[in-house]
Amino acid sequence: MKEQENNTLYPIFLKLNKLNLLIVGGGNVGLEKVNFILKNSPDANITMVATYFLEEVTHLVKDYNVKLVERAFEEKDLEGRDIVICATDNFELHQRIVELNKQKKILTNVADTPELCDFYLGSIVSRGDLKIAISTNGKSPTLGKRIRQYLEDALPNNTQSIINGLKSFRDTLKGDFASKVNALNEVTKKLSDRED
Repeated sequence: MKEQENNTLYPIFLKLNKLNLLIVGGGNVGLEKVNFILKNSPDANITMVATYFLEEVTHLVKDYNVKLVERAFEEKDLEGRDIVICATDNFELHQRIVELNKQKKILTNVADTPELCDFYLGSIVSRGDLKIAISTNGKSPTLGKRIRQYLEDALPNNTQSIINGLKSFRDTLKGDFASKVNALNEVTKKLSDRED
């Protein structure tokens, strides 16, 4: 019997308005990446560098904090960056950027090349303040997408109201940390109860 593999990635939620993000590429993959990021972090601070930009990219980013630089990538583009996403069809360029970023300690994602990535962009479910990230460890983004669709259908439309109500309840609680956790566990227990 084969031992079950485990996903050892550690999920975090980044405040992209406080970080400096570079996307290299302005074609279909660049469009997909910037669209995904802006959908989830509309206040993200993004620079895109590419030899050309699809009209859809230009149209999409016009109302956001996205700077478009139309020219070939240069090493100086990495100055001050926290995160870089490589989104071109030039594998050699991606390899070069990854090597430069290792020296500069910049986190890098390379589209469709998991072995070059420091992190993956997973599927995301959002309902107001609730955000759920889904990862298949880079092995099946399609399954991640299907699970996202399932969760979007399963979550109640009033999820934000539930969150707001629980926050208000939490703010009224007195006592030590353990007693507050017990009270919140009791209230939220019904949310996880399932009828068989």
